[in-house]
Amino acid sequence: MLGAIVKSIFGSSNERYVKSLDKLVRQIADFEPTISAMSDDELSAQTQKFRQQLSAGSTLDDILPEAFATVREAARRVLGMRHFDVQMIGGIVLHRGEIAEMRTGEGKTLVATLATYLNALEGKGVHIVTVNDYLARRDAEQMGQVHGFLGLTVGVIVPNLNEYERREAYAADITYGTNNEFGFDYLRDNMKHDRSQMVQRPFNFAIVDEVDSILIDEARTPLIISGPTDDKSDLYMQVDAIVKTLDPEDYETDEKSKSVTLTEDGVEKTERILEAAGLLEGSNLYDVENTQVVHHLDQALKAVVMFKRDIDYIVKDGKVVIIDEFTGRMMDGRRWSNGLHQAVEAKEGVQIEPENQTMASITFQNYFRMYPKLSGMTGTAATEAAEFFDIYKINVVTIPTNVPVRRVDEEDEFYKNTLDKFAAIAKLIRERYESGQPVLVGTVSIEKSELLSDFLTKEGVQHNVLNARFHEMEAHIVAQAGRLNAVTIATNMAGRGTDIQLGGNVEFRVEDELRDMPEGPERDEALSKIKAEVAAEKAQVLAAGGLCVIGTERHESRRIDNQLRGRSGRQGDPGLSKFYLCLEDDLLRIFGPDTLFSRMMNSNLADGEAIGSKWLSKAIETAQKKVEARNYEVRKQVVEYDDVMNDQRKVIYEQRSDIMDAETVDDVVVEMRQDTVNAIVADACPPNSYPENWNVEQLKARALDVLGIEIPIEAWIEEDGVDPEVVEERVAALADEHMAAKMSQDDPTIWRQVEKSILLDRLDHFWKEHLATLDALRQVVFLRAYAQKTPINEYKQEAFSLFERMLETIREDVTRILSVSELRMPEPMDLPELPDFLTGHIDPLTGFDDSADGDGSARQAALFGALASAPQAAVGPGASGENPYADLTISRNAPCPCGSGNKYKHCHGALS
Repeated sequence: MLGAIVKSIFGSSNERYVKSLDKLVRQIADFEPTISAMSDDELSAQTQKFRQQLSAGSTLDDILPEAFATVREAARRVLGMRHFDVQMIGGIVLHRGEIAEMRTGEGKTLVATLATYLNALEGKGVHIVTVNDYLARRDAEQMGQVHGFLGLTVGVIVPNLNEYERREAYAADITYGTNNEFGFDYLRDNMKHDRSQMVQRPFNFAIVDEVDSILIDEARTPLIISGPTDDKSDLYMQVDAIVKTLDPEDYETDEKSKSVTLTEDGVEKTERILEAAGLLEGSNLYDVENTQVVHHLDQALKAVVMFKRDIDYIVKDGKVVIIDEFTGRMMDGRRWSNGLHQAVEAKEGVQIEPENQTMASITFQNYFRMYPKLSGMTGTAATEAAEFFDIYKINVVTIPTNVPVRRVDEEDEFYKNTLDKFAAIAKLIRERYESGQPVLVGTVSIEKSELLSDFLTKEGVQHNVLNARFHEMEAHIVAQAGRLNAVTIATNMAGRGTDIQLGGNVEFRVEDELRDMPEGPERDEALSKIKAEVAAEKAQVLAAGGLCVIGTERHESRRIDNQLRGRSGRQGDPGLSKFYLCLEDDLLRIFGPDTLFSRMMNSNLADGEAIGSKWLSKAIETAQKKVEARNYEVRKQVVEYDDVMNDQRKVIYEQRSDIMDAETVDDVVVEMRQDTVNAIVADACPPNSYPENWNVEQLKARALDVLGIEIPIEAWIEEDGVDPEVVEERVAALADEHMAAKMSQDDPTIWRQVEKSILLDRLDHFWKEHLATLDALRQVVFLRAYAQKTPINEYKQEAFSLFERMLETIREDVTRILSVSELRMPEPMDLPELPDFLTGHIDPLTGFDDSADGDGSARQAALFGALASAPQAAVGPGASGENPYADLTISRNAPCPCGSGNKYKHCHGALS
């Protein structure tokens, strides 16, 4: 009560903050007379003037008022749009790294030009992130006119650009693109082998359009690059056949570590067999060109010699299933990494599953948190303000509308079942249709859109059905959803980012109707006619009550409901919104069939009867809050797990960056060799131990295998006073001498290139393996909860030890390759090309890939679009033996879209 009284007197904290910005808005207005009097050339020259001021020590805040006034005038001249004062407030909020919540139709795209221009003056680059490619292109083209007029360059990142085009787009002052494209480019850049191959610049400032969709809705799903997925079945089988011809005296085994090493005679014998099979480059197995063959050979040796059927694994239904060494249980779904599982499959003669490993991944949370300054804009963010601050440390500021809202939001209506509800909706739509009032209907799925479409067809109502499949086409339809008699059914995301203007959108009509008409009197006349028609139609629509928005059910997030409502009543227009609900809605099922709420509805409502109540609406809102809290916990958990990997990712990527930038990495190589020597000696000769306790044979074998040297350890032991430290020093000295002699035989420049190349290659190789291991760990760590252990803490501990082990493996592998291999490098060395990757934005709950479009609805649309056009007479694979869904991206473990209830791989997917 007291808080309400204080708020009524002093206003909310948001209102007080917005009011505090009035002073800045007045300063911007004070510059307007001077800037309006400038010529076009003088206005464009403002950019150079601001950059000189920044170079002289001024800050962005110092030049903000004049810079904003400059953009306002440029937009007026170029686009015929002048920023309102509330839009200036929005621009200030964006510049300060906050989220501007502005209602639909308030001109968020134009607002962004203010903060974008100001921050681009530093020359560090500004990224504008959109939810789909269409909006990226559209905004870059439209708002790019303002920036171009003021002398700034604009780039756009969309799919299918080559490396040069991407580099040019990122080099621009302002770059538009989708969240997926920015994220994937970051991952790809950190797989390149030279700084010149990278396309992105260091992060500076990003403005995220539809920030709630990108940073909230999609935040559960990481971006993943996987590949390459070449089928190497033949190579596995060839190497397996070769290994099976070897005799026990050709290799040495270590039961403890389950490792197998070829003897000298074994190496020579294997080389001759590989040479005859055409698998060997040159005549030396350990040439750098044969790295892949050596890798397969090692794994095949392990599989054939060390891994025993019915002890380490069993063969079940034509698949190799791992047996847990501690429990003896089968571990379905688990696979050994690094090609070992494929080697065992080749040994057993079963189908070899292709290797498909994660090469890089990142969540949107950790990607966008790398920007030193991050801001966003949307029509609906206040309900998620706590999450935005908790995860991204950015505040949400609600910006008042330029004109008071006149839309009427009616109470929800409740029905017993879906058919009653849709019949009532269809009846209301027909009434509004007959009166000329435009109607926009929001549905939660394509299925519901099709169902409502059937009802409207029976009522004789002409309508459009949109499902966010083709963004550009649907933007044109949504833009005209405010015309007289228009009835548009859309999924919640369809046409997002496009304004619905009453009477129609002149710009879109011109593009649709006059696209092919040449400039001239005839076109001018047609343009005038369109403008007159739109103005007349707008007057009729206003008289009919403006846009009527109908929600067919409540979404699990209040924010999505508010987005739909916000379509009506833009810029002071009249409008109406209403939601229809029933007990069969997904959200209402949260209450359960036996609750008081359900019993009351069933006992008090006759078929077709409706009930409306503020109490019921409040109960729905409470249910939404519970679901939102649950979803937030899911996203928060994703962040917690990815934070562990993110710390490691930063270390690896920084290490790669340092290697690429360094002229020489010999100091790193020497340090790695010293660490490897320390580890080898410590393993065979524990500190403070006596020579009789040393594993002399192991030390000699490891020194030869890893360092390429033979050590007279027996002679050293005969000396008095020799201890592990002395052995370590002597082994290190021998290893250094061996490498110095080896390097003296080649050009130092080539050696520097070789060292850098091998360092990067091994770093990438073992990082990929580490990612696969962490993926497997994340899948099983939840079982630790049964032992009263906290899964995330267990994950952190194991991930840290795995990371340390990976670094040790990298040091040893780099040392081995440089010490043992005979390197014959071409001059000059060509930079390796990155292979074709599979990029995915896979939803972990559904298995669908959302990477086709930012809002994730394209795959739904494609799926249900196919359903609408495919024969529906039978469920399951048809007699024709054809798969009507073959062109769709459907996870093999997802439910089959035919509705059979089976997994796709056991239904229509089996026909592919």
